[in-house]
Amino acid sequence: MSIDLDLTVVGSINADITALTHRLPEAGETIGGGRLIHSPGGKGANQAAAAARLGARTRMVGAVGSDASGTAMRSALQGAGVGIKDVAVVDSETGTALIMVDAHGENQIAVCEGANAHVSIAGRSFPAQETVLTQLEISLDLITELSHSVEGRFVVNAAPALPLPAEVIERADLIIVNETEYDLLPQLREARLVAITYGAKGSALFERGRQVAFANALPRRPISTVGAGDAFCAALTIALASGHSLDRALAVANAVGADAVMDPAAQPEFHPLEHYLPSTTSTETET
Repeated sequence: MSIDLDLTVVGSINADITALTHRLPEAGETIGGGRLIHSPGGKGANQAAAAARLGARTRMVGAVGSDASGTAMRSALQGAGVGIKDVAVVDSETGTALIMVDAHGENQIAVCEGANAHVSIAGRSFPAQETVLTQLEISLDLITELSHSVEGRFVVNAAPALPLPAEVIERADLIIVNETEYDLLPQLREARLVAITYGAKGSALFERGRQVAFANALPRRPISTVGAGDAFCAALTIALASGHSLDRALAVANAVGADAVMDPAAQPEFHPLEHYLPSTTSTETET
């Protein structure tokens, strides 16, 4: 079932090369016995694919190379239901992420930006009825440009953790980080609304540094946490933009993230968002 929401994701598109190993290697160490997986990825593409599968009308603004990986990444987005007419094909290699995931779902990731360095919003409009979600695997200059161009709801996933320009923090309706990123970015204490994920401990929302909502995580033994944060971002953005309460939106996002950790791929299948709605308001807290 589709959601009456127009969402544009501006961000990175990567080809993921993932090694599943029994443990992560130490510096200078080689370990064997791994299993190799090639799959679509990139924080932007992951969030767009999740949003479309959850039911939002989703388009992607990004860039891929003119190589076979670029063709595959565009096809993967289209297969997930994402509009790709604003995904540029540029004279560069497609962005690539090299990922290692251990038996407990912990990971190490190195990203080669490739075509993501060429993402542009020139000539594109972002009208007031549209929600825009972006991340920091594209240039901060582009994020700043977005903060001045987006007329409607503007959501920033501040990952990987980089200091944000003051105008981005002031403009963002929602900033999403994990607990490590929040600790690295003290400027977020003054942001209008910040969502923080705590892994197995749940997630919370803060207004100007004051906690206003919390939701427990669903117990899972993760296969991979690579796409969980991106799934959470997509679900929370959609739930809040659709008018759900802060507590209810967090609970929905936690449930979607819990589904994501059970799949080794960064762009798993999801049920429509309604499937994840809590049946009661027992998760809600006093604000």
